[in-house]
Amino acid sequence: MVPAGGLSPDHTRWIAARTGFFLPVRVLSRVFRGKFVAGLRELHAAGKLGFHGRLVGLAAPAAFAAMLRGLFRSDWVVYAKRPFGGAEHALRYLGCYTHRVAISNHRLVALENGEVLFRWRDSAHKNKKRLMRLPLDEFLRRFFLHVLPRGFVRIRHFGFFAHRRRAALLPLCFTLLGQISEPQTEAPRPLWLCPHCGGAMTIVERFTATEARLRSPPKCHMERT
Repeated sequence: MVPAGGLSPDHTRWIAARTGFFLPVRVLSRVFRGKFVAGLRELHAAGKLGFHGRLVGLAAPAAFAAMLRGLFRSDWVVYAKRPFGGAEHALRYLGCYTHRVAISNHRLVALENGEVLFRWRDSAHKNKKRLMRLPLDEFLRRFFLHVLPRGFVRIRHFGFFAHRRRAALLPLCFTLLGQISEPQTEAPRPLWLCPHCGGAMTIVERFTATEARLRSPPKCHMERT
């Protein structure tokens, strides 16, 4: 979760982020392309890629490197859009992964004969509740797949949300945000100005071409001598 702004280096004012600052699609596309190609390069060096048919020639390091260079000649497209349910829906969705364990206690039914019986939802059949029985060691293996490696945490706070400075910086942020006044909108510039006084000219009435000819002053006819 990234705030749309932050404190100035001297902590005297709040600096608001520009509109559309988060995840610019063009930059995101290039970063994704770089990471994807780097992953392919690592897998190829480790011999974990298989090439068959017309792709057998890519097993050679030189041919594979030439193919990777060609991937940078075209732009990649990363599709990003707003969540369907808004920010609240995104928070509820993420909360299921950050504040819950792999399986809740109410889903555990029984432990008998070295097997674990638990409930699960079959998403392929309208989330119908079903029962699954697994050997104890297999159940524990699947459970520990959800345990983060050493040094990793589900939620990490930075900046003014960091635990050591949050008590002092958060009230300061609220204070500075309260001092920000609404921007004053400038009056629209007039489309026409008087060439003599420079004042704004306003439209009083509109005439059609026929009406303009009828209202025009009569032409002066000079007598022939």
